[in-house]
Amino acid sequence: MTKSKSTLKAVMVPIVMAGFLMICSISVIPTGYTGVRITFGQIDKAAVKNGFNFKIPFVQSIKKVNNKKQDIKFEGQIWSETVSRTPIYYDTVTVTYQINPQKSAWIYANITDYDKSLVSQDLVSSAIKASSKRLSDAESTNRAVIEPLAQENIQKSLNEKYGDNTVIVNKVVISEADFEESYNEAIAAKQQSQLASERQAIENQKAIDKAAADASVAKTKALADAEVKKITTDADVDRYRRIGEAITPELIKKWEMDARIAHGWVTVQGADTKIIKDVSAEE
Repeated sequence: MTKSKSTLKAVMVPIVMAGFLMICSISVIPTGYTGVRITFGQIDKAAVKNGFNFKIPFVQSIKKVNNKKQDIKFEGQIWSETVSRTPIYYDTVTVTYQINPQKSAWIYANITDYDKSLVSQDLVSSAIKASSKRLSDAESTNRAVIEPLAQENIQKSLNEKYGDNTVIVNKVVISEADFEESYNEAIAAKQQSQLASERQAIENQKAIDKAAADASVAKTKALADAEVKKITTDADVDRYRRIGEAITPELIKKWEMDARIAHGWVTVQGADTKIIKDVSAEE
């Protein structure tokens, strides 16, 4: 019985050791990561792809580097100024970035605590300040303008620091952008003044339009009255002209005769209207 146990032990020990060595020889790199192979403290330049990878137990180790998109948030205000030197601040900036898998070994070898210090607050702050100084007051608070520009400047700074295409900036989100209170108060006062000016301009224009309308009505009425007067005058002139044309020497003589008859200066006998006495001649 003792001999059997010794034999079993002699068989199991190598098997267990072989299994242990096998486990120590395999490193699994999950999707979204790359591995960095280290041999006696020396880092291989080539990154280890994801999946099952073999290593020499006790001689080599494989460290994982995250190549997924990662967010790093910088809370607090970053003060800057616009192109017109208006003070402005940006609060809570989130940068989404990822490490190029082909650069994983270089990052691991050269950046201490790369997972925390790769994208630093100083670098982001400097890039945002450089961005806002190129923008007007209106543009500097417009996220559609400031965020892409900040992303461009952060990428440029990372390229200068680590080399092109080492760290890729995917997106920049700025939670709040605003001016100091005194500037906001000045803007509010300006807006109120502008609104009052616009209201006054509207009232003035209404008055001008009314005066123009009244003048137009008066002009139209005056023209109408003048036209009526002209028509009346023309009618009177025409009537008098026709009357003048109708007064003939014979008609005048007839009126004179009628006047004499009416005053008894001339008497008429019979139907032939024959003058038989001229009273005025006797006198």
